[in-house]
Formats: sequence, C-alpha cells, structure tokens
Amino acid sequence: MADIPEHELEETRAALAPTLEATAAILPWVATPRKARFDPKLNERWIAANKRLAAAWSERHGDGSDNIRPAVFGLYTIAIETADANCLRLGEALASAADRLEDDALSPRLIAAMSAAIECLSEADGLEHPAFPERADHFAGRLEACAKATKSDERSAVLDQLFVDEASEQIQLMHDALATLPPDAYALTTEALKLAQQAELLEIWGVMHLARQLSECITRNAADLDNAAVRMEIQNRLEALSTTVATVNR
Repeated sequence: MADIPEHELEETRAALAPTLEATAAILPWVATPRKARFDPKLNERWIAANKRLAAAWSERHGDGSDNIRPAVFGLYTIAIETADANCLRLGEALASAADRLEDDALSPRLIAAMSAAIECLSEADGLEHPAFPERADHFAGRLEACAKATKSDERSAVLDQLFVDEASEQIQLMHDALATLPPDAYALTTEALKLAQQAELLEIWGVMHLARQLSECITRNAADLDNAAVRMEIQNRLEALSTTVATVNR
C-alpha cells in the first residue's frame, strides 16, 4: 500500500481536530459518576425504612397491620432530615394516607395508591434513583387525592360495571382486528389507546398500563403483524388485559 502523502495527513488531522477536541471535552463528564444528592448513610437509612414499610404493608392482613403507621412515620422522620421538598411532600402524603387506614371501609383507590407508592420506594437506589423526584411527586399527588377523598368521590359499582362492559367490547374489537388478514393495526392501536385513556380517567391504573403496553407493542411490530410470533404476543397481551378488566368490579 502506498504511503499517504504528508499534506493529506495534515488535512485529515485538521478536519478531525474540532471533533477530537469536543470528544476530549466531554470525556471527563462521561467518566465522572453522578454526584450523590444525599449523604450515603442517610440514603441507607431511607432504604432500610422503606424495607420495613414494605414488609409491614405486605403483612397488613395479618400481624403486620399494627406496624404500618410506625413504619410510615419512621420514613417521614427521615424525609424531614433530608430537607428535600419531594421527600417531605411524599412523607406527608404517606402519613395522611396512613391516618385514613383507620377508616371502617378502606378506599380501593387508597389501597392501590399506597401499594404503588411503597413498591416504587423499594428501588435499590433509594433517594439517589435518577427518577426519584418525578416519582415522589407523582405518588404524593395520588396519595393526597386519596386522603382527601370522601365517599361521594369513590367510583360506584355501577360505574365500574359500565367500564367493564365498554372495555370488554373494545377488547373484542381488538380480537376481531387481529383476526383479519392482514391484521388491522390502526384499529388495534386506536382501541388500545382509547381503553388506556378511559382507564386513566377512572384511575384504574393496572388496565391503563396494560393497554398502553399493548399499544406500544402493536406500534413496534406494525410491519410484522402477520408474523405468528407477533400475533401470539398480541393475543397474550389481550388475554391479560381481558383478565385484568374482569377483576375491576369484583
């Protein structure tokens, strides 16, 4: 292979210089770990407190029911120490929700919100999880709404049944769209998104998430809906969605 002329090498080096300089400038940022927002020992205590709360919550139908409030307020104490607005709001929301656990008839929405918040708090990174501020804000809002809700705010059995009936029809439409040749991607996506929106309005979070995941699956595989494996995946997701919808009014 002939040697590359020196002047061509110089031109190449000159052309690459800006790119190399930019790369060199960002390397320290890439190599440097994200700075911790909280004292590591404080985060360890937060994680441990969350584990105690999760254990108490999982045993709420048995011996663990008396441990929920102490676990919540133990977590709240650490939230105060963080002096972080998101932690404080979440701690206060959990404490208010825990007070409602003394009600004679527990709200299903409150139970769902507590379960979701506690599951989210169980992340291994604790306070240092990158999405913690957004998650804390979201779950604090849900808990606050549930703690303030009155009986008149609760969904009625009639409303639940109407949702189940409507959702069942939409799922059947999706089965029909999947059975056509070729499968109707537009109808599948439209009905899945419509169902997700209806579930979100009623705060039926499990159905909402499953419907959104179904829509994403259809969109991702829109060009391969004739593929047997893809059709089977969508069919399985529809079955899971149908099973979940059927539990809404039970």
